[in-house]
Order: sequence, then C-alpha cells, then structure tokens
Amino acid sequence: MNIDKTINIQSLERSLENFWHIAKAKVKIIEREYDDSQGSPVFTVNGKYSTKGWTEWTQGFQYGIPLLIFEACGDEDILKIGKQNTLGKMSHHLSHFGVHDHGFNNISTYGNLLRLGNLGKYECTYAELDLFRLALKISGAVQAKRWTKISETEGFIYSFNGPHSLFIDTIRTCRVLLASHKLGHRMLDENDEEINLLRRAITHGLITAKYGVYYGEGRDQYDKNGRVAHESIFNTNNGKYRCPNSQQGFSGFTTWTRGLSWAMLGFTELLEYIICHQSDLPDFSEIKQAFLKAAKASCDFYIANTSADGIPYWDTGAPNLHRLGDYTAYDADPFNGFEPVDSSAAAIGAQGLLRLANLLKEEEPILAENYFQAGLTTLKTLLSDSYLSSDSNHQGILLHSVYHYPNNWDYIPAGSKIPNGESSMWGDYHLTEACLLADSISKGDYYTFFKGLK
Repeated sequence: MNIDKTINIQSLERSLENFWHIAKAKVKIIEREYDDSQGSPVFTVNGKYSTKGWTEWTQGFQYGIPLLIFEACGDEDILKIGKQNTLGKMSHHLSHFGVHDHGFNNISTYGNLLRLGNLGKYECTYAELDLFRLALKISGAVQAKRWTKISETEGFIYSFNGPHSLFIDTIRTCRVLLASHKLGHRMLDENDEEINLLRRAITHGLITAKYGVYYGEGRDQYDKNGRVAHESIFNTNNGKYRCPNSQQGFSGFTTWTRGLSWAMLGFTELLEYIICHQSDLPDFSEIKQAFLKAAKASCDFYIANTSADGIPYWDTGAPNLHRLGDYTAYDADPFNGFEPVDSSAAAIGAQGLLRLANLLKEEEPILAENYFQAGLTTLKTLLSDSYLSSDSNHQGILLHSVYHYPNNWDYIPAGSKIPNGESSMWGDYHLTEACLLADSISKGDYYTFFKGLK
C-alpha cells in the first residue's frame, strides 16, 4: 500500500456526507424492492440482491445498516426500518445453534438498538431495552455453547463445518460473548457448571492467534509474518492441531484477504474490550501481548500485500495474480482479466487499521500514525466513485465485493473474465460501520460496539 500521509478525516468530510446520502437511498430501495420470502440478501447479481450461501448470516447486516445510518444522521424513518425489522424478523437468530455468526446477526441489530437506546439516541421503552438485553444474553450463551475442547484449559468456538473446524471469521463474532458478559449473564452448562463468557471469548481468541495467524516462525514453508489461514483443522479425538485449510480462499497455505481483515478487526476489538475490563483478568498482560501480536502482524501483512490504494485482491496467493506484475505498486484494477479484488475485505480491514492506531497512539505514536493513515488511505478509496455505487438501479452500496470465488458463486458480467461491479451485505455493513467510526473519531466520541451496553 502506498500510504497517503497527507489526508485526514476532515478532508474526507464531503465524501462521508455523500456516502450517508447514498446509503440512506439504498436502504430504502432494498426495503421497497427486496422479496424477503427468498431468504436473506447476501450479494448482488447484476445489481440486484439475491440469496445464496450456507446459512442466513447476513440478515443482521441488512437491518443493522439502517441503525448505523440513523446513528450518524438521525433520520427517524431509517431507524424505523432497522428497528421494526429487527423486532419482527430476527428472533430466530437468537437460538440458532448451527452457526458461528451470532456476533454478525445479533450485535448488528439487537446490540445497536440497545446501545443507541441507552445512549439516548432515540426514544424506547424499558421493556424494549430489557428485550434487547435478553436477546444479547441468550445469543452470547448459545454461541459460546458451540465449543470444541482441545485440552483442559483450551478450546474454540467451532464453525458450521463441524467440531474440527476453527474459522478466522469467528474472532469478530466473539463480541456477542463479550456483550453477554458485559450485561452480567450467567451461562450454566452441565451440572450447573458456570461458563465465564469473557474467559471463553479470550480462550477462543488465544487459540485463533496461535493457529490461525502466522508470525514468520517456521511453522511451515509458507510461514510469513501476518499470513492468516481461513480455517484451522483439529483432531477432535485428541485435540491436536492438524493443518491449515480454506473454504473461500485459494488454499490453506495462501491468505484469503477477507479472512485477513476479520483478524485485523477482530483482534483489535477484543483488545479494546479487555483493556476496559482488565481488572477481571489476572493474566491481562499476557492476553494483551498475544492479541496485539496478532493484530499487528495481520495489519502489517495487509499493508505489505495490498494494492497502492488499499484495496486487496481476493487472495494473496491467487493463481493468476502474478500476471498482474507487482500489483502492490499501483492501484487495484477491479476490471482486470485475471483475478478479482475484494472491496469488502478493504472495508473490514480499514476499520481494523483505525482501531489498532487508536490502541497504540499513546505507547507507539509513530506506528499508530502509520496504521491510522493506512486506514484513511483505504477508506478514501472506498468512498471514491470507483467503489461507491450511486446508481439507483443498483441495490448495493460498495462495489467490487467477492463472496466465494472458488465455488463460482460470484456474478461475472458479460464481457468480463472475473467478478466485478457487485455488492455484498457484509461489505455494505462494514463500510457503513467504518464511516461511522471515522465520524466518531472526528467528533471525539470514539465508537465501540460495547459503549452503551448496560
């Protein structure tokens, strides 16, 4: 990445205003046009949202986007879309035992509603706040129950692939355990064994940092500092780690860049939370060191392996990436003939870079400034006309997102050899959240998912 040291959040003010205008319009278009009976919207096909995938992991993003827009802009009609749809359509996600996605669906909806209600951003009843609290408490416990024990003190929340499978994605969905912990929930297991939700989230994070992130320490031939494996495979008979793997990347020995961005954001958010709750953690220093190591490594790898403008290609080991030459030396080309970019990875990663900068600004100010400018460089590109969809006939917000390239799930327009020009619900949500974070920094009111949870 060619980090632009000249930009600041104030210089993005007009671009952010344009984003909120476009995002509001797209929420209304989807609310008016999308047929919920076909399932949750996942990604666009020729500009129209469609459904496809393993689980309904994107519905929370659909209704979470208007809640974030309301927080930034104060539009009551946008709030109504997010709130009414959450109350009417999201309850089945609270008891979904088959997924690792509770933090995606339920923090984005019930979490945002509780946070905004407690902060006095909108009028709500005590009964509604109690409902939102209960939803997060239950969701956190249901997610935490999905547990593979690999030793007396270690384990992880397993993916929908089964108990052998640890996904890098889940590091970000762990925040639903943190929310449940913050709300004082007691999770009881067999024989009334009490499960500490904070400790369970941390344990998952430590195992993810140990096996899902590489540090150039010679684990295998492809061990580079900051490389991330989408999936880590374990032998459930004895708890032993077996190998890296990938579902949506090119291979277990290359880095799927959206998985990389999940690590960037997930570890920084975990750090933000535990720093605020370090009195509950006698081993805080060791935990902080492990999470900070993973956050720095993944962010450094992103910066080193991303195009000049901050947009990554879908996998750093994609088989035809070499045909683009030194792709890090120039801006990403979503319309090239060899490999697609993934703007959703950039939207997630930009937020991770900004959060890491905030964590380091006191102890390592020079390094923090580098991460901060890298985040702004990426955000500036995402808010440009090349990536932001102003077309009223296109239902998406962020263009050039990729879902599952190996499975051939992404729409390839006529005349193109690769997917481009399409949006995803997670890309749209995380760009919205990145813009909200930028707004909050400029106003001196730093946004976290747990501020206002009580």
